[in-house]
Amino acid sequence: MQTPEEFEVSRRGVLVGGAASVATATLVPAGPAMAAPTPVPPPTAKVAFSVNGQAHELELDTRVSLLDALREHLHLTGTKKGCDHGQCGACTVIADGRRINSCLTLAVMHEGEKITTIEGLGTPDRMHAMQDAFVVHDGYQCGYCTPGQICSAVAVLGEIAAGVPSHVTADLTAKPKVTPAELRERMSGNICRCGAYSNIIDAIVDVAGAKT
Repeated sequence: MQTPEEFEVSRRGVLVGGAASVATATLVPAGPAMAAPTPVPPPTAKVAFSVNGQAHELELDTRVSLLDALREHLHLTGTKKGCDHGQCGACTVIADGRRINSCLTLAVMHEGEKITTIEGLGTPDRMHAMQDAFVVHDGYQCGYCTPGQICSAVAVLGEIAAGVPSHVTADLTAKPKVTPAELRERMSGNICRCGAYSNIIDAIVDVAGAKT
């Protein structure tokens, strides 16, 4: 039988043995690599609508917002992406006569609708009355929010003309009037960080007066 002295191993021997075992482990061939999962394409759907009087049919990822469909697929970049949370109003467009935040709605939800963006209201050589009023009354500074402001203002006058009351309408049985209080309430969803609010109100009142 061997004595304990015969089992004595030096520190160097332990290190050499450990290094050898690691080297042996690294030489062991690896098993077959697992195949990467096949990516699943996103669900798509066809949507047909009219934008600024022109018919369009698109096949879109069902998660695409109306804002991104207008900007990225139809290249109508007048509609601005601001907060992308429905808080600033820069993305306001008119859908079947009502104003909406296009960043908060999916494009596929607007099948068959008529969408109007700032490009559909007027052109530089033939401006809409509201666009002209914004210029006359200096209703903008940096201009980033202006497309949404103008689309919203056009829809606001349509709401008032149709007799739709707001939270500040005193008499719900009477037709709302174009007053600064009504306009401030109705336009409150459109934020102008430059602070051109008073000029915007003047522009809307001007257009309303021209129609009466």
